[in-house]
Amino acid sequence: MSNRGNDYDVSALINTTDSHVVNGEVKRIYLALYPGAPTRQLDHAFRDLTRLYKGDFPGFHPCDTPYHDLQHALDVTLAMARLIDGYERAHTATPPFGDSLFRLGVITALFHDAGYVRKLNDHRHANGAEYTLTHVARGARFLQDYLPQIGMAEMAGVAAGLIHFTDFELPAAKVKVPAPIYRLLGNMLGSADLIAQMADRCYLEKCRDRLYPELVTAGLTTRRTAQGMDQVVFASGEDLLMNTPKFFREVSTRLEVDLGGCHVYVEQHFGGQNPYLKEVNRNIQLARDMGARRNTSMRKREPPETHTEES
Repeated sequence: MSNRGNDYDVSALINTTDSHVVNGEVKRIYLALYPGAPTRQLDHAFRDLTRLYKGDFPGFHPCDTPYHDLQHALDVTLAMARLIDGYERAHTATPPFGDSLFRLGVITALFHDAGYVRKLNDHRHANGAEYTLTHVARGARFLQDYLPQIGMAEMAGVAAGLIHFTDFELPAAKVKVPAPIYRLLGNMLGSADLIAQMADRCYLEKCRDRLYPELVTAGLTTRRTAQGMDQVVFASGEDLLMNTPKFFREVSTRLEVDLGGCHVYVEQHFGGQNPYLKEVNRNIQLARDMGARRNTSMRKREPPETHTEES
C-alpha cells in the first residue's frame, strides 16, 4: 500500500481515473465468475460513462463537480464488482446473482452520480452541485432512459430503484425493490459508494478542497433554524475535514445496520482482508489528529483532475 498513487485504488494496482483500465479489471472479475458470459453491455456502459463525464454524450454538459467526478464513479464501480465477487464466492444457502445481476449492479454503480451532470438545455443551473439534493432522483431518470439503449429495458425500473440505496439520508429499508436479491444488490451499491470514497488516498483533501465548494454551491453549509435564523453547518473546508470522524460514526451505522453489513463480502475477494476499511480508518485517524491540532495544512496531496469546468 505504501506505493499507492493518488489515482489508484486501495490495491494500488488499478488506475481509477482510467475507464479502460477499470473496465478491464471489472471484466476480469466478471468472466472469472461467469466464463463465456456476454460483455458487450459492460463495455458499452463504460464507454458511455466516459463520454458523459467528458461532455461527449448527446444532450449533456461535461461533469463539472470536482468531488463527484469520473474517478469517484469508477472507484465505486470497482468496489461494487468486488463486493459482488465476494458474495458469489462466499454464499452457500443464499441464491447467486448470476451474470445479468452482476451487469445490473455494475452499470448502476457506473451511473449512480449521473444526476449531477447538467443537460444542455438546462439554463437555470450553472453547476451540477446545484443538484445535490435531487441528483439521486435525476440519476434514476437517467438510468430509466439509458438502459433501454443498451438492451436492458427490462432492468430499467429496477436500476432506478437501486440507485436510491446511495441516498445517505434515505433509510435503505424504505427503498422499494421487487425481490430480496435486489435489496442485497442495493445494499452493496450503497456500501460501495461509501467505502470507495472514504478509502480514497486523497479523501481528506477532496473533502476540504472539492466537497466543501460543492456544498456551498448547493446551499448546504448553513441551515435555517426553527426560529428562522441561519446556522452554520460547516464554516470552511477545513471545518468539513475535521468533522469527518463524526461523519464516519454515522457511516458506520449505515454500513452495519441500514445496509446489512454486506461490505464484508469484499474480504472474500481479497482473501480475508478488507483494504477499504483499512484505508478508511487511516483517513479517519489522520482527521482526528488534525482536529486535535486544529490544523489541516499538512494535507497537501493533489488529487487527479478528471472534471471539466466550462467557461
